[in-house]
Amino acid sequence: MSDLDTRPTLKECGGRDGVSAAPVRELIPGREAYIGGSSPVRRVLPTLGRRMVGPWCFLDHYGPDDISTADGMQVAPHPHIGLQTVSWLRQGEILHRDSVGSLATVLPGRLGLMTSGRGIAHSEESPVPHPTWLHGVQLWVALPDSDRDTDPHFELHPELPTFQARGLRGTAFMGEVDGAASPGRAYSPIVGADLVLDADADVRLPLERDFEYAVVATEPGAVVDDVPLPIGSLLYLGCGRDDVHIRTESASDLILIGGEPFAEKIVMWWNFVGRSHDEIVQARAEWQAEERFGEVHGYHAPRLDAPELPATQLKPRGRAR
Repeated sequence: MSDLDTRPTLKECGGRDGVSAAPVRELIPGREAYIGGSSPVRRVLPTLGRRMVGPWCFLDHYGPDDISTADGMQVAPHPHIGLQTVSWLRQGEILHRDSVGSLATVLPGRLGLMTSGRGIAHSEESPVPHPTWLHGVQLWVALPDSDRDTDPHFELHPELPTFQARGLRGTAFMGEVDGAASPGRAYSPIVGADLVLDADADVRLPLERDFEYAVVATEPGAVVDDVPLPIGSLLYLGCGRDDVHIRTESASDLILIGGEPFAEKIVMWWNFVGRSHDEIVQARAEWQAEERFGEVHGYHAPRLDAPELPATQLKPRGRAR
């Protein structure tokens, strides 16, 4: 998925400044943004209050949207470097194409995991015909320096491990949660899970003390660590937790993300994750010159042009502000 902001800013993220070694409760609302299609999304990461959680550096929540009379998601070919994209659906279908020849349909409960490595291009679209509803999240994982020039590739995992507690059904789509380990290839200590909760659930979910965590509300009704979560909000939990207490006032859905705090500084601009301003400039120039990233075949519209870079150089920012 692309960041379609026509005036994206350069952001420096990562490093361990701003990581809470103790449990915290920081509630951060998402902001409205647009991707391909007619409906806005809720951008949860990066936000002013929190730029990374573990290696997670981007999270959009979209829907549930009625696309019965619309085109649904339409994101033309665009490039990525230095990251993994994680596609997770609750409702609908997304057709993925990329420049290494992948053609795959992501369905609810299946993990679509694309590793950009040194460079890849891809498109995403609601197929024709498509289901009435579209609802899901798109996330990015920053690759560590040792692996960010790896060969680009795509994984589709139709079967994922699950875990249960009274009133909770969970699916581990990245990393390991409560003994359930995802088959998705990870390059950093990480966790990502889908949590479906019944009404009046009251559970404690085990966590790793050395990881930092956050939960994102994709439906209203959940209370996490005594904090009610509006839809599209992120509750940052910090580190140092053995578990987290979740209860519900009505049936609810959450996304749990976390991992070992990402020690490296990264630079994010448009759809690129690099380490310096110059690296971003080079990646943009190569995309515009139709070099490096390959070609996506079969999408019905031209590829995206890169936005203009800002006139100013990168100004350092911490992971939290």
